[in-house]
Amino acid sequence: MTGLLGIKKGMSALFSDGRYTPVTVLEVGPCPVVQVKTIERDGYAALQLGFGDKKPKHANKAELGRAKNANIAPQRFLKEFDGFAEEHKAGDILKAEQVFAVGDKVDVIALSKGRGFAGVIKRHNFSRPNQSHGTHEIFRGTGSIGQHSYPARTWPGQKMPGRLGGKQITTKNLKVLQIDAEKGLMLIKGAVPGAPGGLVTVRKSLTQG
Repeated sequence: MTGLLGIKKGMSALFSDGRYTPVTVLEVGPCPVVQVKTIERDGYAALQLGFGDKKPKHANKAELGRAKNANIAPQRFLKEFDGFAEEHKAGDILKAEQVFAVGDKVDVIALSKGRGFAGVIKRHNFSRPNQSHGTHEIFRGTGSIGQHSYPARTWPGQKMPGRLGGKQITTKNLKVLQIDAEKGLMLIKGAVPGAPGGLVTVRKSLTQG
């Protein structure tokens, strides 16, 4: 699947024909080709793309070697993509307008916002009991989590308090509304996972049109 790396800039809106459309602004690319994977050498065909330069003192020897071969700076993030129709070589720079077009459907992959330790109301959308006479000490509690003396245990997968967020989320089939080639920005219809400034992977959806 073809795609690029970028960062989430934030959310905005477009007004057209009296309609309000919420959009997410993504800074996609430029992504240099760090390595070209071939079937003969690696057993599969793909492009290893980078995003975001980092100082050489923060890179290990392998990263420095790949960057030197491609004649680029060491990259903060690396990811492999397959499905590129054109032939590319190490050192080529891929930009948003080269891979995507207005009207394309894309999948956006990112790490969701971490919410820390959360209770069942916030984590699983439980509701509170009626705040009437006789209700006390169980305002936001889980409630019963097990059975009687048999089997006398809690079943695996029971919805309980715990860590919320901080997981990889894929939002599929989002429409590309605008591409600003000069600034490297893409406007995607709707919301995508993660906080502003977070890394995102944008790839073409399997279903187009």
